[in-house]
Amino acid sequence: MTVNTAEPPNRTVEMTTAQSDIATVKSAERTVRILEALAASPTRLTLSELQERLGYPRSSLHALVRTLREVKWVEADEGGSAFGVGPHALLAGTAYLDRDPALPYALDALEDLRAEVGYTVHFARRDEAYVLYLASRESRDSVRAISRVGRRLPAHITALGQALLAELTTEEVDVVLPRTLEAFTEETIVDRAELHAELAEVRDRGWALESEQGSVGIACISAPVPYRIPATDAISCSMPAELATSVEVDRVARAVVAHTTALATTLRRHGIR
Repeated sequence: MTVNTAEPPNRTVEMTTAQSDIATVKSAERTVRILEALAASPTRLTLSELQERLGYPRSSLHALVRTLREVKWVEADEGGSAFGVGPHALLAGTAYLDRDPALPYALDALEDLRAEVGYTVHFARRDEAYVLYLASRESRDSVRAISRVGRRLPAHITALGQALLAELTTEEVDVVLPRTLEAFTEETIVDRAELHAELAEVRDRGWALESEQGSVGIACISAPVPYRIPATDAISCSMPAELATSVEVDRVARAVVAHTTALATTLRRHGIR
């Protein structure tokens, strides 16, 4: 009779390793969520405010924020009680922009479009239910002091987002968007059926128009850059809402579509997908 002398597997060690892996993944996810919450806030947040927004235990939240401060991804105010993103977060963001092969060509397109229409123009990419601003060129008479680059806004409130959501099917839009659509102004579309109707119009004409849905006093026209299917990037043109007459909207929309089409052709010619 053969006796099996092999030692049985150490289940305790296996379970401990698995539990450690789960804890590491959870900590990594919480770290990212902390950074996203701080980046989305216009002001610094206290630990209590972070805990209210994220629901994490205060002890682990405190430890993660302390670690992020040590590596300069988070910085505190003078009193050390409120926190915001730190300088190393900027390094990561600029690295993303520096390595984007489409961006140099998009910047040229923005310069040309601004010169033609005279308004502020933007280049953005859809990030699930949001649009991420990658480049902006302000109009010559703009008084805006803060660039939109790096900002992330809900797709349903912007012409950029609506132009890119229209690239998806109705079913895909419902999967991407949150169940409740947040209102930013009185004009924001928060009814899902109304939004789907708006997106159907965008698909028919090839460009999106929103007036004061995201910002009071601002109208915006956008078209996708069709070098990918479905398009992930779009260009928009913002103007004072009182200037958005039917004649002016038509003029700007034709210019935006022409420049996005030309940009897509350039990107494809250079093998950028």
